Amino acid sequence: MTTPSNSDQSLAPLLRTPSSSTLGSPSSQTSISDASDPKLRHKRRALRAVAFVVSIIAALCAGSITVFSLYGHLFQSRLHYTQFQINGIASAMSLSMYIPVPVIGYMCDRVGPGPLSFLASVLLGGGYGLAAGLYQKGLEEVSDGGKGGRTTFPPMIFAFVAIGVGTSCMYLGAITTCAKNFGKSKYRGLMMVAPIASFGLGGMVLSQIGSRILYETRPDGARGDVNVFHFFLFLCIVLAILGLIGTFTLRIVDEDDLIDEAVEELERSGLLEGSEIFRRRANRDYGAIDAVDDDAGVMDPARDDEDEVDNAMLKKTWLLNAETRRFLTDHTMWWFAVGFWLIIGPGEAFINNLGTVIGTLYSPSTKTNETSAATHVSIMATVSTVARLLAASLSDLLSPSPHSQHVQTGFPTTLPQLRQKLSVSRIVLFIAAAVIMSIGTLVLASGVVQEHGERFWIVSGSIGAGYGAVFSLTPIIITMIWGVENFGTNFGIVALSPALGSTMWGLIYSAVYQAGARDSPSLAEGADDDDVFCFGKQCYSSTFWAMTVCIWIGSVMVLWAWKGRNGWSKRGIVI
Repeated sequence: MTTPSNSDQSLAPLLRTPSSSTLGSPSSQTSISDASDPKLRHKRRALRAVAFVVSIIAALCAGSITVFSLYGHLFQSRLHYTQFQINGIASAMSLSMYIPVPVIGYMCDRVGPGPLSFLASVLLGGGYGLAAGLYQKGLEEVSDGGKGGRTTFPPMIFAFVAIGVGTSCMYLGAITTCAKNFGKSKYRGLMMVAPIASFGLGGMVLSQIGSRILYETRPDGARGDVNVFHFFLFLCIVLAILGLIGTFTLRIVDEDDLIDEAVEELERSGLLEGSEIFRRRANRDYGAIDAVDDDAGVMDPARDDEDEVDNAMLKKTWLLNAETRRFLTDHTMWWFAVGFWLIIGPGEAFINNLGTVIGTLYSPSTKTNETSAATHVSIMATVSTVARLLAASLSDLLSPSPHSQHVQTGFPTTLPQLRQKLSVSRIVLFIAAAVIMSIGTLVLASGVVQEHGERFWIVSGSIGAGYGAVFSLTPIIITMIWGVENFGTNFGIVALSPALGSTMWGLIYSAVYQAGARDSPSLAEGADDDDVFCFGKQCYSSTFWAMTVCIWIGSVMVLWAWKGRNGWSKRGIVI
């Protein structure tokens, strides 16, 4: 057997797996012929298609977390929870959905989306099942003259924490599956945003199921509010089954090729500093071959396969860790993350408190022209879904795209070709979406919808459109700048922002609401101090003025990450 010379070794890529080497096991020699095998191509397409469909359905059902305002106000009126307790549940759900995302994304990048789907099945099924039992128990306690919140509130927090973590697992697994499976697609932005749009659409679909199918019947036979107990049981069963299906169908197709290409891309850019580890490993492998007696025949295939798996895992772990360090040390990422936090926080808080905001529009003595929370949950979900798909489509059609799906080095080699046609940066689309969202908060803060619930669609529509487009463009921007191979971890780090923003603005809104309630008709008429309801502009106006300014500041910070000192534009980043 002949052995490669040192010069041959120096010319070979440093981090190539045995599957691309003539020294691999016989089973790895099929990597070249795989590309031309029609059966394998059809199989891979089928696997991608199945994973895509399951991702869409999983994201749709994971959108159940966005319909909290459909039943949140019933915790106040039926279980006698205070506004602070309701926001405590919403904040706990939001925090548990976003705070673990970096860890969940890290797991998804390294072990795949399948195990996360199984974890989501357990958490979502158990969480909604527990919430259903606690709600029913609270109703019984209130009917017996007690306070439903005294014994049910602490475990209800636990149930919604499980729901938040489970939603994060299912949602992030769906997005990561599409981002990595369709990274080379011409319309990769639209393919990746499809589950994100489905997540928003889930709010509309599930709110309609709750309000039109799983509803309570009033004494006069008319349709009443959603039956929270039955709604929770429905979500428990559906999400548990769907999570189990995703365990076996959500997968990254040809992930080894994705890692190999990313390594070679970074090698050419000179950004890899740890390649010597693999060079020494390769030299050790060549030395082992030299030591084999020519009369010994062939090498042990089992050992070759084991070495191939070890090499692939070592390369993948090393690459993902290197890209995580690069992501965290990029100062523009922090400008972008903080700007995203300032923009998305008001939207999250509005979604969680939509029901109580609508309740402030009319005093108890005025019941005409009222609108319902279910109606505006549906409006927000519909507009948000359209905005997500439209933003992704405009991103694919109008915005410039790099020639690879991996992290951009900032080298200006592709700029001459990009100047051949007029394009609109994704940052322009992002800031435009933020401005649209601020229009909704501005209209609500001005008080023009007070006593005019028929105008509230302007608020829910504007905030829904801006919120959906911002949430759609954020993961696209992350993949365009920092690549897809470490997407779960990178997006997870940025996705911490909504949790902090939602909690902060939820507490601010609750404080303003409780303060405004002191002058509301409920107390003036001698109602029980524990049943504090707020009516009037003073319940929300100052909060939404502050939200409007906050969104504008966030937009400026994202603009600075793009055009500021050593920003993406100055570094030649295609975005």
